Amino acid sequence: MTAIVPISEEDPTLAVVRFTSELAWADAGPEVAEQQVSRLCVEAQECMVMGRWLDLASLMLTSADLIFSNSKVSEKDLECIFTVMCDLVSKLESPDEALEMAKLICGKIIQQPTDKPALRLKILFNLYNLLENTYSRFYVYMKALNLAVSGKVTEHVIPSFKKIDSFLKEWNLEVKDQRDLFLGISNVLRESKSSGKDSFKFLTKYLATFSGEDAYAMGEAKEEAVRTIIEFVKAPDIFQCDLLDMPAVGQLEKDAKHALVYQLLNIFLTQRLDAYLEFQAANSTLLKSYGLVHEDCISKMRLMSLVDLASDGSGRIPYTLIQDTLRINDDEVELWVVKAITAKLINCKMDQMNQVVLVSSCTERVFGQHQWLTLRAKLATWRGDIANVINTIQANKMTEDGSQAMQGLMIR
Repeated sequence: MTAIVPISEEDPTLAVVRFTSELAWADAGPEVAEQQVSRLCVEAQECMVMGRWLDLASLMLTSADLIFSNSKVSEKDLECIFTVMCDLVSKLESPDEALEMAKLICGKIIQQPTDKPALRLKILFNLYNLLENTYSRFYVYMKALNLAVSGKVTEHVIPSFKKIDSFLKEWNLEVKDQRDLFLGISNVLRESKSSGKDSFKFLTKYLATFSGEDAYAMGEAKEEAVRTIIEFVKAPDIFQCDLLDMPAVGQLEKDAKHALVYQLLNIFLTQRLDAYLEFQAANSTLLKSYGLVHEDCISKMRLMSLVDLASDGSGRIPYTLIQDTLRINDDEVELWVVKAITAKLINCKMDQMNQVVLVSSCTERVFGQHQWLTLRAKLATWRGDIANVINTIQANKMTEDGSQAMQGLMIR
């Protein structure tokens, strides 16, 4: 028989066991309740004496659902009770045991995500801060993301996304876990109706993790690749992306189900309005099924087409060419140029006298091999120009120094 070392009833852990046990057996009658409470307290003492912290955590979590649903227990008391429970992880030396306990606690916390979701989320973050093992922290963080979405309390986790880069360094995750993280964050941002740019950014991070994968692994990303394309097309303020270079997106090109979605992306990134209008005429039902609004697509494609005109290298775009390409009236040309300037797609001046737009720079819709070669050529040209300026300055300085020397001889 195990020897029990007396522990003060003021011990927080034992106090929580007694409190939750009394709640659990309150309706069984005084005699039964007292017997069961005593039994559970003795069992808890045994666990504490023998260092069986996982068993103790399991014992304490037995009544967790009851505690949350009991109107007699305030949220402040709930937080205190779970703080005591979560503190048990600090008593474990083994990272595996700490992870196992974290899983036990998380399992109970997330069972009813719509009941006091903000409090449940706070408990998870308290647990996170008590853990030392990096993977255990990642595990709890992912559970917090899922709870935030299910409980519709995403506003409480979004501020933490600013620290994701430092989290990634700390957690040192494998590729699969990175995928889960990026996809989880994107889901939170989509649920919260946050900036489309932020959701799109993490979706592209997710897709970028698929590189050189086998067909089965790559297939996991198909639906998210389609979702990313649709989000790009819908977004009124995203005009550049590298989706065409991603293997996870490239697999859609010859996919029987999703080839048309890939074709739509290709149009938005490499072609002009006329190509979109032709595509829409043949696939209007498909576009509607993805929630795409034809008028919004036309507006975005007009801006994309104007960027394409600006990137041809001549630096001059006649008003008539803009009118024909964007399919607008002559009095709308300057309006669309101003829209492109406002969206920071082009830097230009409008020569109203000569009816031409003078382009100084523009945003590239894609930045692939061709754009890198163009940039390399420009840098080489700038380097040559700077070298010529330096040579000219040096030559002028030598001439000036020679003239001053001659004047010195003449004075003597």
